[in-house]
Amino acid sequence: MGCCSGRCTLIFLCTLQLVLALERQVFDFLGYQWAPILANFFHIIIVILGLFGTIQYRPRYIVVYTVWAALWVAWNIFIICFYLDVGDLSKDSDLLTFNISAHHSWWSEHGPGCVRREMPQDSGVRSTESHSYITVMGCLMEYQYIEVMHSGVQILVALLGFVYACYVVSAITEEEDSFDFIGGFDPFPLYHVNEKPSHLLLKPMYLST
Repeated sequence: MGCCSGRCTLIFLCTLQLVLALERQVFDFLGYQWAPILANFFHIIIVILGLFGTIQYRPRYIVVYTVWAALWVAWNIFIICFYLDVGDLSKDSDLLTFNISAHHSWWSEHGPGCVRREMPQDSGVRSTESHSYITVMGCLMEYQYIEVMHSGVQILVALLGFVYACYVVSAITEEEDSFDFIGGFDPFPLYHVNEKPSHLLLKPMYLST
C-alpha cells in the first residue's frame, strides 16, 4: 500500500515537472537562452525516463532520475546565482547564450506590467543595418526575480521528486528481495519435493491345487 502511494505521488511529481519544464522551455526559446534550452531538453528526457520506470517498476530508470534530480537542483541554484549577480556572475553577460547573441531573458521586456517602446535610430545616421533602441518601463516585477521564482519552483519539485524516488526504489527493491526469499525466481524452490519413481516388484504367484 505504501509503495503504491509513493509511486502515485512520484508519477504526479514527474508529470508536474514535465509541465513546468515545457513552460520554461517555451520562454527560453523566445529569449534565445541556449544553455537553459539544452538543460531543459535533457531534463524532459530524463523525467520521461523516470516516469516510465515508475509505471513499469524499473528501479534502474528511477535511479537515473534520482541522480539527475540532484544535478537539476544544482543547475537551478546556478541560475539563481546568475540572475542575482552572485560572485563574478552577471545577469547582463551573454553566458546563457554561449556568447552567440546579446539576447537576454524574455521576461526582461515582457514581464507583468512592462511597456515596451522602440525608438528608431536617427535618420541622419547611415548604416547597413536598421537598429532600434528598446526601452522598457512600468514593470511590476524585475525580470531577474521572475527567473529566480521559476528556478525556486523547479528546485522544490525536484527535491520532492528526489525524496519520493529514493522511497520508491527502496520499496521496489524490498519487494523483489522478499519475492526471492520465498522462491519466486528460483527454478528449484525450497518447497520442491523430489519425487522418485516407485518401482513395483512383480513376483509370480503360484496357486496350489
